[in-house]
Amino acid sequence: METERRGEGILSRDMTEKREQIIELLKKAYWMEIETVMNYVTNSVNPDGVRAQEIKEALEEDIQEELGHAQQFAQRIKELYGVVPGSMEFNAEQAFMQPPEEQNDVVHVIRGVIAAETSAIEHYTRIIEETEGADPVTQDMVIDILRDEQGHRRLFEGFLREYEAEGLA
Repeated sequence: METERRGEGILSRDMTEKREQIIELLKKAYWMEIETVMNYVTNSVNPDGVRAQEIKEALEEDIQEELGHAQQFAQRIKELYGVVPGSMEFNAEQAFMQPPEEQNDVVHVIRGVIAAETSAIEHYTRIIEETEGADPVTQDMVIDILRDEQGHRRLFEGFLREYEAEGLA
C-alpha cells in the first residue's frame, strides 16, 4: 500500500498540503492570465494612430495564447483536485495595463505589456521552483508557458527600444 501511494506522486494523500499550495499558485496564475486577456483586448482596440497598429496586432495575436494559458492552468487545477474559481473571486491587480489618458500613448501600452509579462515570468518561475521534485507535470506545463511569456516580453522590449531610439519614449 505504501508503495502505491508513493507512486501517486503529487496526487497522493501524503502530498495534500503541497498539492494545495501548488493549486493556490495555479489559481493566481489563472487570474493573471484572465486579467491579461481583458487588458490585451482593451489595449488592442483603444490605441489610435498609425504607430499603434503594429502594437494592436501583436496584442490581438497574444490574446488567444494568453487565454490558452488560462485554460491550461484551469485544467491543471482541476486535475490536482482543486476547484477553478469563478468571477466573484477575481481581484484586479494590473494597474499598469489600464488604458492611457491619451489614446495615442502607445509607449504606455508597451510598458504595461512588459510589466504584465515580467509579473507572469516572476510568478511562473516561483511555480517552477515550488514544483521541483514534487509535481513534474505542473512544472513541465509551466516551463512551456514561461517560454511563451518570455517571448512576449522580448517582442515588446523591442518595440520599446525602437520608440526610445526615435526619442518617443
